Amino acid sequence: MSAPRLDDILDSAELIHDREVLEEAIEDIADGICADYEDGDVPPLYITVMHGGMPFAGQLAFALGERGLDLEFDYLHATRYRGSTTGSGLAWLHRPATPMRGRRVLLVDDILDEGHTLKAVKYWCEDQGAADVRVAVLAVKRHDRLVEGIEADYVGVDVPDRYVFGYGMDYHEQGRNLPGIYALGDD
Repeated sequence: MSAPRLDDILDSAELIHDREVLEEAIEDIADGICADYEDGDVPPLYITVMHGGMPFAGQLAFALGERGLDLEFDYLHATRYRGSTTGSGLAWLHRPATPMRGRRVLLVDDILDEGHTLKAVKYWCEDQGAADVRVAVLAVKRHDRLVEGIEADYVGVDVPDRYVFGYGMDYHEQGRNLPGIYALGDD
């Protein structure tokens, strides 16, 4: 059975945060990051967690650039969802090629839900010799299922404990480019 089309669920979905709210949150995150990274001689290694983190990471990178913070870019692709709405084992599809030894690393992702993926990625970066690993997420899902050992250093907005999509987050690989964050309807 195939997943419902985005058009079929969007009418019953609830808009949680619109584009304006998210853009303001990204500006606030940029202010916090710049305050923490202003004294470095080497640009931080800015790692986007694909695919979900891409829209947020791009916008945040421009906000950081407007504030004068230079970045060195790389990306990784690790997922537990693979098009599903529930997670399974972590699959590494691409690891960063940039050496991390002694570097300050900023991981940028769309959401911190239970934290399995971000915890594994953060620990992997530390194992690669990163001097400091921080996490920036657009959204944090508020519930009591967060795994021990992971938290976001920079957070844009909170979202309810429902399935959310838009602004990088997907519904069966659809809706990542919606300019807001939506929650599935209760029906």
